[in-house]
Amino acid sequence: MIIYNDKNFKITEPTAVTLGNFDGIHLGHQKLIETIKNNNKGLKTVVFSFYPHPVAFFGQKGDFKTMLDTKEKSFVLGNMDIDYLVQYPFTRDFANLSPEEFVDFIVEKVNCKFLVVGENYNFGKNRAGNYDMLKELGAKRGIEVIGIPSVNFGYMRVSSTRIRGLIDSGRLSDVIPMLKKPYFIISTVIEGEKRGRQMNFPTINLVPAAEKLLPADGVYISLVNVKGKVYRGITNVGNNPTFDSYLHTVETHIIDFDEEIYGTEVLVGLYQWIRTEQKFTNMDELKAQLQRDKETAIRYEFPNLVFEQLFRN
Repeated sequence: MIIYNDKNFKITEPTAVTLGNFDGIHLGHQKLIETIKNNNKGLKTVVFSFYPHPVAFFGQKGDFKTMLDTKEKSFVLGNMDIDYLVQYPFTRDFANLSPEEFVDFIVEKVNCKFLVVGENYNFGKNRAGNYDMLKELGAKRGIEVIGIPSVNFGYMRVSSTRIRGLIDSGRLSDVIPMLKKPYFIISTVIEGEKRGRQMNFPTINLVPAAEKLLPADGVYISLVNVKGKVYRGITNVGNNPTFDSYLHTVETHIIDFDEEIYGTEVLVGLYQWIRTEQKFTNMDELKAQLQRDKETAIRYEFPNLVFEQLFRN
């Protein structure tokens, strides 16, 4: 997959394109992507996304966080066999393009011949363009435009907003069917306080991207991909109240693993909430609880389909 993260590119081959923010790459997004892959016209496939997320750019929802940073989005789409990923810089000038200018821009940049969007897609200045307008403008420029209906799960529409709310509440097992994968973090391991080693529970310390949405504070069952090998783990998100820490951290104890991997990039998939963070009176109490958490993680049965999709690389 070829990735473009700036304005200086042009794809000259005829392409099948899908447009959107693709935050999370949930079931609805996957339907759009499968449609461009099955275009039956021999066209190269393009996922055309934006960075930063328009909601974050305009500050419409305060300190807005996304489910995938640019690296994580590239990882998922690379596993979906897309030819090109565009993460186009979202600026005020771009936001001010009229619907007509927006379509001309897509034609100019990626030579679009087949365009797939959700039926509720809006585009152009003040979101003035909609699917019907896009279909009309596309016809004038030789583009076949396809609108895909929303995908439902549990009688409700699958949306990034819905999934983001579940993550924010720590309900990570509930998002797996809608993402068709666990919620995950890709991060380079950094050196921490090494308190875990004192209890024979060493942890790796992660630094997610600043824009990354983290789940509610607590302890989670996880899988960890280290250099292509997968291990069970328990991951703590929070402030380590037993040690009166003021830092908000993500730490993972990798079960049956004892190597120093500072500077190594790992992928941590979060599957199931175990408990809230607790303040223990001493390290012995904390160690006893960590042992119970570890036993819970060892007993947990991971969904095989999800395991294979996320960790196949």
